Amino acid sequence: MHEMGIAQQVVNIAVAAIPAHLEDPRVEQLNLRIGKLSGVVPQSLLFYLEILSKDTPLEGAKMHIEEVPAATRCNACLHEWPSEEAVFDCPKCESGDLNVISGREFDVVSIDMAD
Repeated sequence: MHEMGIAQQVVNIAVAAIPAHLEDPRVEQLNLRIGKLSGVVPQSLLFYLEILSKDTPLEGAKMHIEEVPAATRCNACLHEWPSEEAVFDCPKCESGDLNVISGREFDVVSIDMAD
């Protein structure tokens, strides 16, 4: 359900990014990057974006989501690996000194305007 609040923020960000001098602006495509560990369900987000973009320049725009896979790095041995779930120790050296290096992203990458 938190996707509704996230979708509202995405709409706010996108609308605010549209240059003020454009008359009757229309967004053709909104491009997002969402990490697998972000806690956002892409289909739910798309559902709410469609609803919340009504009567805005985003209405009818394509919503493109690039899903970013999760990856972890061991700070002890610098081993990196893809991780689809919580990891507590390195599979190579068994150290617990780890960093998630990708998968938590949520970015509005670009907004493609119609001509």
